[in-house]
Amino acid sequence: MTARPSVVVTRRLPGVVEEELTRDFDARLNRDDRPLGPDGLQDALRSADAVLCTVTDKITAEVLSVEPLRARMLANFGVGYNHIDTGAAKSRGLAVSNTPEVLTEATADIAMTLLLMVSRRTGEGERHVRSGAWAGWRPTHMLGTHVSGKTLGLVGMGRIARAVARRAHHGFGMRVIFHDPFPPSAPEAASLGAEPRQSLEQVLEESDFVSLHCPATPDTRHLMNRERFARMRRSAFLINTARGDIVDEAALVEALADGTIAGAGLDVYEREPAI
Repeated sequence: MTARPSVVVTRRLPGVVEEELTRDFDARLNRDDRPLGPDGLQDALRSADAVLCTVTDKITAEVLSVEPLRARMLANFGVGYNHIDTGAAKSRGLAVSNTPEVLTEATADIAMTLLLMVSRRTGEGERHVRSGAWAGWRPTHMLGTHVSGKTLGLVGMGRIARAVARRAHHGFGMRVIFHDPFPPSAPEAASLGAEPRQSLEQVLEESDFVSLHCPATPDTRHLMNRERFARMRRSAFLINTARGDIVDEAALVEALADGTIAGAGLDVYEREPAI
């Protein structure tokens, strides 16, 4: 009887998934759910036929230089794969897979959640109540910002941005503008109530909320920097459900501290709260 292929699973996955993995493969599960780190990843590459990794596993050229290399596949749990050095993986004969399109609606929901949290001060209010500081309602206490009728600027207009535009325009009556070097067709944009802009700067200057939806590439690293934060309205909010590399974090902290922008909501994957 042929032995089942072996696979190392780098983090805990939903129970039903782990059950299927155990049924179909010789699966080594991460019961502690702690990151393996470079040494653990190299052990996995040496000892298993495949590694089921996640977006927080940094699979660099150095990690992939391991000898002897047994693994022949990196199966990524996620859409983005910029944490994997795909060139190094290819040179070592490793196939790399991902899970395209599965997170479109979920990420759009998170983007709208963050937008509502920062505008209506939801997280701040929840912490206020839990700390025991709530002293009753008064008209001027923790005033937030309206969302309906405001302008949402989308940086990038791919699948997730279009899902956000649909929620924002049809659900909240927001005006939607966007910039993307590869825009959707005019009829599709019109169906979302979205108006194109020729430059990123135009989007920043016109928007009450700026939501980032571009990939992390060398060209987009620190796309949102000090100069671009200065282009935003002082009352505007930044929402980022894309990769953290797109934002210059030091410049963001500075912009928040000096009031250049009103606030920011960052996906938990970026390890930052809505602020």
